[in-house]
Amino acid sequence: MNDALPTPPPAGPGLLLVHGTAGDSAIWEPMLPQWSDTRTVVAPDLAGAGSDEDPGELSVAGIAAQALAAADAAGLTEFDVVGHSLGAVVAAELAAAAPGRVRRLVLHAGWVRTDARQFAEFDHWIRLLRTEVDLFLGYLPLMAFGPRFWAAANESTTKELLELLRPGFRVAPTIRQIELDQRVDLTDRLAEISAPTLVLTSRHDRLIDCASQRALVSGITGATQAGLDAGHGAPAEDPAEFAAAVTAFLEEAR
Repeated sequence: MNDALPTPPPAGPGLLLVHGTAGDSAIWEPMLPQWSDTRTVVAPDLAGAGSDEDPGELSVAGIAAQALAAADAAGLTEFDVVGHSLGAVVAAELAAAAPGRVRRLVLHAGWVRTDARQFAEFDHWIRLLRTEVDLFLGYLPLMAFGPRFWAAANESTTKELLELLRPGFRVAPTIRQIELDQRVDLTDRLAEISAPTLVLTSRHDRLIDCASQRALVSGITGATQAGLDAGHGAPAEDPAEFAAAVTAFLEEAR
């Protein structure tokens, strides 16, 4: 985790943003105007993203420790955490490992334990990446975006998205992240989370179904749930709706 999204000088409570698999901190850029004027925003790249070149096996606990180190480097003592997809898994682990540091927690498109169908999905991703990278990149929007996005799309949409995704994409680090997706198991960690938690689900998530996400609600004491009219990639599909839901929850404490 060598790179981080540049943010303005410190401005209020801390906010740590944790991206998901095959992405990087740039996913948060459209939402920064809603947060950076009133918060100290820290958006690190996970191990396997940015310029990270470490070939070693990843762990949820290890990436959570890296995210915590990014908050430390920014001078944050207490902070809110928002995690998307694998980033939600990491955010949950961070909240369990450092309960005195996390004020409020938002988990979008996260899951408790990788089941057989999810494992097979992730295995398919790895096979695509080892066969033809463009097939994987072309599949991502089909998996990530919901009906509203595709209703406004046309015949050139997938090609245009492929052109956006292809530059800078790196296969080996992404495979390391996907292999970590296959090993996710927070079963024994959820009871350690004490921060007020919002589980933000996407109604059209084709990767992590709502039942898997609701397991986070039942496993975290006092957790609440809200829904988005989007797919798994809601932060990219509809950043305004995503940011509004996050902000509403975080502002409850102020």
